[in-house]
Amino acid sequence: MSKYLKRLVAPGSWHIPKKVQKFVMKTAPGPHNADALPIGVWLREHVGLAQNASEVKKVLHQRDVLVNGRACKDPRMGLGVFDIVSIPKLGKHYRIQFDVRGNLSAVEIPAESAKTRLCKIRNKTTVKGGKVQLNLAFGANILADNTYKAKDSVVVTLGIDGEERFRIVDHFPFAEGNVAMIVGGKHSGKVARIIEITRTASSVPNRVILADDSAGERFETIEEYVFMVGRSAIAPELEVSA
Repeated sequence: MSKYLKRLVAPGSWHIPKKVQKFVMKTAPGPHNADALPIGVWLREHVGLAQNASEVKKVLHQRDVLVNGRACKDPRMGLGVFDIVSIPKLGKHYRIQFDVRGNLSAVEIPAESAKTRLCKIRNKTTVKGGKVQLNLAFGANILADNTYKAKDSVVVTLGIDGEERFRIVDHFPFAEGNVAMIVGGKHSGKVARIIEITRTASSVPNRVILADDSAGERFETIEEYVFMVGRSAIAPELEVSA
């Protein structure tokens, strides 16, 4: 299977030039979907730390780039929404988010903010011993109590500076009145307050109505595209880039 795809058919959310070259790196299989941005493309096209694939591999081989607190060595590893990317030698830390146009972009954040990550709970299961396991959308699994529900979001530590890895430090329930970022569809990148959740008894996706108070707008999306980011007020660190 090819490790490259034509730039002309690359996902629009990557926000890369389409005609400067014929091919671009393809995302490797991983916790995010196929639209996740390969870290090699991000380093070259967005950050400018490499000019070609060879330089990307050299940077990663030196373990100079951390993704969610762990060194990344695969240039095709996909970056998805709310992944934390750190480049310690430069003292730079970024959170991957959608901008207001629905493109994946990197928002620079303080070092302290890079020690935790916002995660959506995909589902939860009961494992051996009757313990509850939360299955997070970016591929990690953690043990917790039964307080948390699928579609909620939790903030977990990333094990930096001797900190315990994947300790829950905050919790944003999927509930009316709380704040979410939309991560799919035509409203991608919008941050708004949930007004109503309509659950259906069929295969039709549940619908969510949200209000963007800053724009005086209400809109509707499906439950799958809703990613909880705060309680009753937008978290100040989640600034949406233009």
